[in-house]
Amino acid sequence: MLTKVHHAAIICSDYETSKNFYVNILGLRVINEVYREERDSYKLDLEIGNAQIELFSFPNPPERPSYPEARGLRHLAFEVENIEETVLHLEKHGVTVEPVRVDEWTGKRFTFFSDPDSLPLELYER
Repeated sequence: MLTKVHHAAIICSDYETSKNFYVNILGLRVINEVYREERDSYKLDLEIGNAQIELFSFPNPPERPSYPEARGLRHLAFEVENIEETVLHLEKHGVTVEPVRVDEWTGKRFTFFSDPDSLPLELYER
């Protein structure tokens, strides 16, 4: 039935800040950007591998708890070729990154950081 993840949708509090983060810092490619006047809302489609991230803005969106162990979607994970290079790139752009850890089951290295709205994001080395 299900064949792949098509997209993940993110609602941000500051559109320009989040657009800069996802496009210029994380390096995602813009597929399409639309301003929906009737909603006072932007929708930015971003390419990540064979999937997409939809970045939305809405006036005064309510805050959502984003604790690592809260019920619901825990985090969004990005696969990277070289975790050290990616961490250095993020830190160079002022992004705080947790210490790199090793997954005890796969032996792969990973770490966490946050987007401008404190959405937890993970780097997972290929």
